[in-house]
Amino acid sequence: RENALEQADEEEGQKLFQNKAKQKKKASQATTKSVVNSAKSTTAKQQKRKWVADEGADRRTVFVGNLPVSCTAKVLKSLFTKYGQIQSVRFRSLIPADDTVSKKVAAIKHKMHPNAKFINAYVVFKEESDAQKALEENGTEIASGFHIRVDTASKTSSHDNKRSIFLGNLSYDIRDDAVREHFHVCGDVVGVRVVRDRRTGLGKGFGYVLFENTDAVHLALKLNNSVLMGRKIRVQRVVDQKKAQKSPDQSRAPKDRDDKKKKKEKSCSNDSFIGEKANPLKKNIKPKRLKTTPRSKAGKNK
Repeated sequence: RENALEQADEEEGQKLFQNKAKQKKKASQATTKSVVNSAKSTTAKQQKRKWVADEGADRRTVFVGNLPVSCTAKVLKSLFTKYGQIQSVRFRSLIPADDTVSKKVAAIKHKMHPNAKFINAYVVFKEESDAQKALEENGTEIASGFHIRVDTASKTSSHDNKRSIFLGNLSYDIRDDAVREHFHVCGDVVGVRVVRDRRTGLGKGFGYVLFENTDAVHLALKLNNSVLMGRKIRVQRVVDQKKAQKSPDQSRAPKDRDDKKKKKEKSCSNDSFIGEKANPLKKNIKPKRLKTTPRSKAGKNK
């Protein structure tokens, strides 16, 4: 009996020890989960704050395109300082003269590739209203043959497709001002954008032109297949991609319904036609039996 009691006490002690270990394990797991969740929530909040900050900075920033390679931060500040206080100026689309040199060093030392024809920049203002005023400099000729393109850096900036045209089959080494000069006869050109490769700075063969009004677009479309720098360029309207994606789905629905209706009508007409055709076939069987009678009469005459 004493041995049995001792064994029972030992078993109870082991069970208690195991239960305590399980409880400690659960508690540690709960704490780790809470720590992970709190870390995730903090990172999400930080990302949200960063996104809000970036959006605010973008609204205070203007993009300046088609600048000459010789342009400096001092030149840009002298151009835009009349609209408000400028926080910073950053140059982009830089092509260093040597692959070993970084873009930042190339911008500081002005060691650009000899084939580089232009650069872009971002100008950050202290106030959002000042950035909106700076858009008035769009189309300004900052140097001979360099009409700058000024636009907001915010992603929410809207582009009027009705006043724009798409250009295809452009020369790879074409300049923005060459496109501007080609289409200025159609109307006032607000901006020209030739899509280029970031590494080489060469064009990709297509671009866009934004006019002051829609009448200029109609005239520009007549320049389709016109020659620019030895190439027949393609001029088309700019189609909104969102509407283009929605329109096929919307147009397919009524077509499918019409197709179903037509199939039903065809099936009904075919059934009725077969029924009408079956009756005359039964009537035509009787004359065939009548044709046998003259043969029997002819045998009796023999």
